[in-house]
Amino acid sequence: MEFRPAVLSDCRVVAELALMAGEGIPAFFWAQNQQPGQDIIDVGASNLKSETENFSYRNVHVAIIGGEIAGMLLAYRLPEADAAENLDELPEFIRPLVELEQFVPGSFYINMIATFPAHRNRSVGSALMGMVDQLAIKAGCDEISIEVFEQNEGALRLYKRLGYTQKATRDIIPHGSHPYEGKIVLLTRPVNAQA
Repeated sequence: MEFRPAVLSDCRVVAELALMAGEGIPAFFWAQNQQPGQDIIDVGASNLKSETENFSYRNVHVAIIGGEIAGMLLAYRLPEADAAENLDELPEFIRPLVELEQFVPGSFYINMIATFPAHRNRSVGSALMGMVDQLAIKAGCDEISIEVFEQNEGALRLYKRLGYTQKATRDIIPHGSHPYEGKIVLLTRPVNAQA
C-alpha cells in the first residue's frame, strides 16, 4: 500500500469515494448543479477541482494498491471562529453538522474517509487514519475532529478505539438524502506530536 496527495486526474475516482462516504449528502448538493444527461460523479469531480474550497482534491490523500486508488481521506483545517459559515444560508438538515464544526474552529477536520468495497478489510482506512496526525501538524493544528452519525456504530467504535472522545452532539434533522435518525456526534482528540 502506498499513499500520496491526490492530483487533478484523481477527481473522478475521489468523487466516487465521496459518494460512498458522504451518506447521500454530496449527491444532494451535486444534483443542484447537474445538467441534463450529466453523470452525478462528473459533477462531484468538477467540484473537487476547486483550488479554493475545502472540498477539493488539494485536501485529499489517496491509498494506492496495485496501481489503483483503494481509498481516500479528505481532511483540512477548519476556519477560525470569526470565519464561520452563516447557518441561515444552509439547508436545514446540514445546519447541525456545521454547528458541530463551529465547536472546534481551527481543528484538523476529517470530512470523509472511504475505501472501495474490493479493498475493504485490508486496513486501508486504518492506514489513512494513521496519517492524520502528521497532516494536522503540517496544517498547524493541535486538535483533530470528526463527525459521525451515532447509528453508524462501527465507525463510532473505531474512532473511540483510536482515542477520539465525544465533545458534542446535535439532533439529526431527517432528510431524504441520508438514512439516519438520532444524533450526530462530534469527536475530538489532541494531535499526537510523536506520530
